[in-house]
Amino acid sequence: MKIFIVYWHPEPQSFNGSMFRTACKVLVDAGHEVRTSDLHEMRFDPVSSRKNFTTVKDQDYFKQQIEEMHATETKGFSAGLEAEMEKLEWCDLMVWQFPLWWFGLPAVLKGWVDRVFAMGRIYGYGHIYETGVFRGKQALLSLTTGGQEEAYRHGGFNGDISGVLRPIQRGMLEFVGFGVLAPQIVYAPVRMTDDERAQHLAAYTERLLHITQESPFGRFEKLPTSSKI
Repeated sequence: MKIFIVYWHPEPQSFNGSMFRTACKVLVDAGHEVRTSDLHEMRFDPVSSRKNFTTVKDQDYFKQQIEEMHATETKGFSAGLEAEMEKLEWCDLMVWQFPLWWFGLPAVLKGWVDRVFAMGRIYGYGHIYETGVFRGKQALLSLTTGGQEEAYRHGGFNGDISGVLRPIQRGMLEFVGFGVLAPQIVYAPVRMTDDERAQHLAAYTERLLHITQESPFGRFEKLPTSSKI
């Protein structure tokens, strides 16, 4: 498979960093073609503006979606965004590796979505959900939390993790056509021993070795048992 891994964490030695490097090595060793975007290393700018484009549709009033549609028609995206869009279009499977921050994506990864998921190119003109541009492709969220697993159960302190992830999985990935695999969640790695963290990396390795056999699990009403490691 052609696999695109988008990763963000400000500390390369973090557990997220270990998960990112593990995924890259395991997938390449298994014969897959892997491309990556390490957003922190790239110093990716998450703020949208006219710098997204080399073309201008309306010089007097900036409306991002209008400019995105115009750039789609005229090949007017900046070189940096074009490179990210090409990786997105190239892949069979996209993996996002990140820490859950404030019940959502970290700002840089969210900004990557804001800039890269361009109307006209990535969605729009009737191409959403079941008719999305990326229908037939798959996506996987691989993430860590600060709280422990019991805090993210139904009725738990933070609420059901499926509800926390729904805006990302349904509102971003499924919206543009991706079939979403069960998330890979490591709860509170900061509270684990080195041996426990190693066990989670081993479990992730085992899953990635069989990732081609997995199927999307639906519309995120309830996480399947396979999401637990």
